[in-house]
Amino acid sequence: MHMIQPGMEIDVLKENGKLASENYRLLKSHQIKSVDFMGSIGAGKTALIIKIAEKLRAKGVRVCAIAGDVTGDDDYARFEKSGLEAVNCNTGHECHLDAHLIHHTLDKMDLSKYDVVLIENVGNLVCPADFPLGTDYRVVVISTTEGDDMVRKHHDIFQHSDVAILNKVDLAEVMEVDPDAIVEDHRKLTGGLKRMYKCSVKTGEGLDEIMAALKL
Repeated sequence: MHMIQPGMEIDVLKENGKLASENYRLLKSHQIKSVDFMGSIGAGKTALIIKIAEKLRAKGVRVCAIAGDVTGDDDYARFEKSGLEAVNCNTGHECHLDAHLIHHTLDKMDLSKYDVVLIENVGNLVCPADFPLGTDYRVVVISTTEGDDMVRKHHDIFQHSDVAILNKVDLAEVMEVDPDAIVEDHRKLTGGLKRMYKCSVKTGEGLDEIMAALKL
């Protein structure tokens, strides 16, 4: 991310907040539920969104995904291949989506076609924390393959998210990671006011709980 002077940073974040509010009002005017999925590369955001979308579509819910990446369309292609309608959103060089990019993306979409919009943010556990997009929920996804210290290393994104997900719990034993220890780190950080859900997209463990938490 570009270096920003303190005063400029305040202005950038303030402007992002205004646009995020506009995005929220726009989505609500179409009665759309929306979720911003943040997390590092390889945490399983794409697979999680695909699985959630499959469950929603099976119930007749109309879903679209926005695939956020610096460059390329790999995640967008995975969404489309799964049968999920998607829109690609490249940042060009920034390490996060922001409300301005999402504002322009929503402008290009026929929002009357959807009940739910699921946004996959750029793979990063730092930059997205300060840039809400105007969604109903902000979710951070980590995985057991990233080690047992992710919460301790990245306080901001867990404090700025509504829901936390620990994915790939089926690999915890192989990775010699204790999922309960990670969940406890999150409990201590948030004072027990927010919950971390244990999940395996591969086995389906925890998905129904997550969807209930997101009111999907």
